Amino acid sequence: MTGFLKVFTGPMFSSKSTGLIEHLRRAKIAKKTVVLFKPSIDNRYSDSEVVSHNGDRLDAIVVMDEHDIAKHCWSFEVVGIDEVQFFDPSIMELLNLLADAGKEVIVAGLNADFMGEPFETTALAVHNADRLEKLTAVCRCGEDAVWTQLVQDGEEVTDGDRVHVGGTESYEPRCRKCFVRRENDR
Repeated sequence: MTGFLKVFTGPMFSSKSTGLIEHLRRAKIAKKTVVLFKPSIDNRYSDSEVVSHNGDRLDAIVVMDEHDIAKHCWSFEVVGIDEVQFFDPSIMELLNLLADAGKEVIVAGLNADFMGEPFETTALAVHNADRLEKLTAVCRCGEDAVWTQLVQDGEEVTDGDRVHVGGTESYEPRCRKCFVRRENDR
């Protein structure tokens, strides 16, 4: 079997985790051995499952870093990783080793942070991907959203800590026209 790396990427609410879960469910139907990992930082909806914003869910192993993944993944044919942007870019070595060893490696990750800056780990995964699904969400104006806007108290936030784990209470998908950039990026 030829391995591959498949990446689901896009802004918040673009069905990245849904795509990941669906791929893994199909692999289970095909009688393949499947494992799913999620970073410990993401406990929004569940401590032990990957849960999409629309409620799809699948059991997962919670890990701190790529070393934890490496301890558990080698006996499986299909390896899924959600929220890949939260892992160090060095995870790419493991992802490539797994794909080279004939594994199906499926990851989902945000394309950019709320300031519009790319996540290095996701960018590297996209660069190394054999298969890529770049997804969009729906902006408040109805257009395709490719950005994720952090919103607090009804106001766009354009600076601050890069990682803020949240959902609909904190983030909105935005199109290019509606996305508010940092002052120095305009």
